Amino acid sequence: MKKVITLICSCVALLACEEDFLEIPLEDATPAEEFFVTQEHALEAVNQMYAYQIEWFTSGFPYTGVLQIPSDDSDKGSNPGDAAFLNDFNNFTFNSSAFLFDNYWTGQFRGINYANQVLANVPNISMDESLKTRLLAEARFFRGYHYFNLVRAFGGVPLYETLPEDGIYNIPRNSADEVYALVIADLTQAAEGLPVSYSGADVGRATQGAAKGFLAKAYMYRGDWAQVLSLTEEVKGLGYDLFPDYYQFFRPQNEYNVESIFEVQSTADGNCQADSQYGQHQGVRGQFGWGFNSPSEDLVNAYEPGDLRMDATILFVGETTPEGDLITAGNNPDNPIRYNQKAYIPEVDHRRNNCRQNADANLKILRFADILLMNAEANNELGNAAAALQSLNRIRTRAGLADSNTTDQAALRMEIWRERRVELALEGDRFLDLVRQGRAGEVLRAHGTQFTDGVHELFPIPANQISLSNGVLEQNPGY
Repeated sequence: MKKVITLICSCVALLACEEDFLEIPLEDATPAEEFFVTQEHALEAVNQMYAYQIEWFTSGFPYTGVLQIPSDDSDKGSNPGDAAFLNDFNNFTFNSSAFLFDNYWTGQFRGINYANQVLANVPNISMDESLKTRLLAEARFFRGYHYFNLVRAFGGVPLYETLPEDGIYNIPRNSADEVYALVIADLTQAAEGLPVSYSGADVGRATQGAAKGFLAKAYMYRGDWAQVLSLTEEVKGLGYDLFPDYYQFFRPQNEYNVESIFEVQSTADGNCQADSQYGQHQGVRGQFGWGFNSPSEDLVNAYEPGDLRMDATILFVGETTPEGDLITAGNNPDNPIRYNQKAYIPEVDHRRNNCRQNADANLKILRFADILLMNAEANNELGNAAAALQSLNRIRTRAGLADSNTTDQAALRMEIWRERRVELALEGDRFLDLVRQGRAGEVLRAHGTQFTDGVHELFPIPANQISLSNGVLEQNPGY
């Protein structure tokens, strides 16, 4: 059952700093100067951070266009003429004027602004102190999460650790090292104030495991394997496990299960406010959605024979799903022949409304399988092949594959990287993993892209943001 924790905040103080938003009269709105007074205001402000995760900038084209389509796991999808600008993301022919970069940048910074509003104002509210501690930890979690997204995509970005007293937001970029330092500090403090789990309507909120899991991931991108190992061992001790059935893990009836560490809720609730376009823009074209982010043939070929995850990840035109849906793709020869099955919502589970197709697809942001793979990689980098294989083979066993017995460090590294690809396929990690591993150019040029070493490891700072800053923001090299 959905645990509805989203709430659209009515306070103008929480809206992103754009004049057009501020000029819209809000029905039953609370004036900004009267907000952040009560415990209910604090809860409403924090709930808005969760509600924001289903917005277009955080779960629509900016999510798949920037994080997934540039990888070798994905093709643009849809028909050839639809959203043709996405071909530039497939081919690395984009430039700083591509609006999706501006959308992605804006989306992450709006999330940071919501968090900073909470961190600046909630400490002054007279309320239950234990709840206050938790709400502030949730805000730090989100700020760390959004900055982690930004630094991996763009490198150094401006740091806003509070609401500027002088009202000046136009500041230069900080270094990537400084951004990672804030990410690590925020997630560390978040872990100290978050519970291990929730019950009732609070299920789905950020937990200690989510904070420590993302902290481990941040350290992985820094190459600090001792920290990765320590943190993943801690998360392993918090009660998570692999969900027995890989296919069923992604179905709506199994949301927030034993493997789920953090996911973004979307629900077709009938009022068009709690459903995202994550599922719609990836759904089967002409049947369940628009058909973008089509799994590549190279991804199909990456699976070993007998790997149960292939049919659970890739929805082929002409197949009948376990729920009885015949995938026809509208019988249009211009449509893709493969779709992202992880975003598929069976017809029997659709709560259709007048808003979107495929709207009940939650975003699986972090799951226990990722923790095990990080643990395996850390153990291998630290010279402990036996422990690495223990975590790796838990993943392989669920996939229906034989255990790996590789003990050579270099060979095992490649096995772990391959396993990350097929286990986490179409979940937003592949391109960033290739960059982290130092082989993005080698892999992606083999698929005919124009990836340039020393340039495309980072995306361009959006031209619109540089213009708005009057040149205060400096462009990344090569753009």
